[in-house]
Amino acid sequence: MTFEHFALNVNNVSAVVKWYVSHVGLSVVSQQKQLPFMTFLADSSDRVILEIYHRSDEMMTNFETQHPLTFHLAFVSENAQGDRERLEIEGATFVEEVRKEDGSHLIMLRDPWGMPLQLCQRTVKF
Repeated sequence: MTFEHFALNVNNVSAVVKWYVSHVGLSVVSQQKQLPFMTFLADSSDRVILEIYHRSDEMMTNFETQHPLTFHLAFVSENAQGDRERLEIEGATFVEEVRKEDGSHLIMLRDPWGMPLQLCQRTVKF
């Protein structure tokens, strides 16, 4: 099987979509204009798809109360420190920074809605 997408139920679909398109570089590949506002976002490789939608009748994950390693979105970064600074200006908040023995630099942030967002500047690509 091939991975197609993963989905997240969020409160403010349009704001989340706008932020990830504007500041992380995702692109909208499909968008429903009425509830539940299913919006599919692709990364720059068009390999990984994130679906953002809103269903008030279903449980919302409270990311702010969970440890960021419970769930996080991780993105390749060529300059983790520079991307951290840029995203903090746009409303992200810093959580932690890890420098691995192999030279990789990992920075965990939270987006403006508290969802964990990791920047991965790795010395060895997956």
